[in-house]
Amino acid sequence: MKFIAAGIAIGIAGSAAAAGEAVVYNAEDREFEGYVAKAENPKGSVIIVHDWDGLTDYERQRADMLAEQGYNAFAVDLYGKGVRPQSVEENRAETEKLYSDRETMRALMTASLETAAAEDVTSPVIAGYCFGGAVALEVARMQPEGVTGYASFHGTIETPEGQDYSSAEAPMRIYHGGADTGPDMMAFATFINELEEAGTPYKAEIYAGAPHAFTVFGSDRYREEADQRSWADFLAFLGETNPGP
Repeated sequence: MKFIAAGIAIGIAGSAAAAGEAVVYNAEDREFEGYVAKAENPKGSVIIVHDWDGLTDYERQRADMLAEQGYNAFAVDLYGKGVRPQSVEENRAETEKLYSDRETMRALMTASLETAAAEDVTSPVIAGYCFGGAVALEVARMQPEGVTGYASFHGTIETPEGQDYSSAEAPMRIYHGGADTGPDMMAFATFINELEEAGTPYKAEIYAGAPHAFTVFGSDRYREEADQRSWADFLAFLGETNPGP
C-alpha cells in the first residue's frame, strides 16, 4: 500500500496546495472515479495510471504536483468507483482481472482517455506506476491517436504473448531501480531488447540501490535521490513531447 509524506512532496513540488477534483465517469457498464488537476496556464497534459492498490492519495498528489508544474493531469481509475483494495491479496486479485483480460484493460483506458479529453487533458503523455506502468505500455502497444509519449516508473514490463512494439511510435521513458527484483534486471534487459528490435524511441534510466516502488512517498522503499532524479527527467520529457491541450 502507499503512504504519503507531505513534507517530501512539498520539497519536490514546491507547494502542498491541492488543485484537483474527483471526476465520475462510465465505462464497460460500470461507474469509475478519476481525479483531475488543472494548471493555471497549461502547457501540456498527463494521464496518470495508478499502482495495484487503485487510485489513492498518491496519484492525486502526483496530479497536483503536475498541475503546479503547468500540466493538466488526469489520474484514471481502472477498478471502479469505491473499489479500493486494502490488502496484498485484494491488490493482486484486482490486477489479475485486467492482466488476464487485456481487451477490457484497453477499453477502460480508451474510456479514461475520452473522459480526460473532456476535462481538457488532451494530447497527453501517459505515465504509470508499477501496475500502472504495465498499463501505460499496453496502451503504447495500441498506439492510439493523440498520445504523445509514455513513461513507466518501476513498472511491470513483461509483454503478453502475441503482442509487440512494432506499432509503438511515440517516445518512452523507463525509470527502473537497480535493486528491483520484480521485474529484475534480466527481465529489464529482455524488455529493452524488445524496444531495440522494434525501433521504438526510448530512454531508460536505472538507479543504483533503488528497490521496487522507489517513488512511493513515506514507504520503506522510497529513495529520495532516485525519485527526484526520475521526476526531473520526466518533467524534461514532458517539455520535449507535450504540445499542450
